Amino acid sequence: MKLLEGKTAIITGASRGIGRGIAEVFAKHGANVAFTYSSSAEAAKVLEDELIALGVKAKGYQSNAADFNEAQKLVDDVIATFGNIDILINNAGITKDNLLMRISEEDFDKVIEVNLKSVFNMTKAVQKTMLKNRAGSIINMSSVVGVKGNAGQTNYAASKAGVIGFTKSVALELGSRNIRCNAIAPGFIETEMTGKLNEDVVQGWRDAIPLKRGGTTEDVANACLFLASDMSAYITGQVMNVDGGMLT
Repeated sequence: MKLLEGKTAIITGASRGIGRGIAEVFAKHGANVAFTYSSSAEAAKVLEDELIALGVKAKGYQSNAADFNEAQKLVDDVIATFGNIDILINNAGITKDNLLMRISEEDFDKVIEVNLKSVFNMTKAVQKTMLKNRAGSIINMSSVVGVKGNAGQTNYAASKAGVIGFTKSVALELGSRNIRCNAIAPGFIETEMTGKLNEDVVQGWRDAIPLKRGGTTEDVANACLFLASDMSAYITGQVMNVDGGMLT
């Protein structure tokens, strides 16, 4: 059974990592996928071809969700090509970690802009279409760090906590129009980024997690699939921790 047959999803920041995993799972479940990437055109083309091979419509767009006008143009382009937008996954994000005493104003502003302002930009841009349809599912990528905080990540934690407040507010505003908005808070997810870390450090993290392993991109993608599909028709304004029990 394909849970997203005939639906169209926009996924920001999908050329690698969690975003890529979401795009793959969505396409397997019949969704047409419009995705954004910032610089890796080659990786985007590979993903585009891979999704099309699964029998869905797919297109990658080089677009910066942190720019208000670019977000609006992206949504206009997607509607022109795909005809509709049913699902928005706000996944684009960056880190610029440092202790508070060492974080520059620029590094604080940049993380807020990419991780939080982009969520505002994209949600505002798709709102008109979803209001017209009287239907839609918006899923915002937060983090366990946004729920509990983390030393050395004041900028990242602030941006991801902001995503949670934004999500709950949108759920309250748009619920009467059958538009749902939820957040996902991934824990330690093993991607190519974490692959560069010291193996002992990574194993230490795994040992501290009740399920004794890091998460996969598919673990996060499956949670997104549930929240994007009609299986979660009565769920809005929630934060789902996908963290192996880390915050338990």
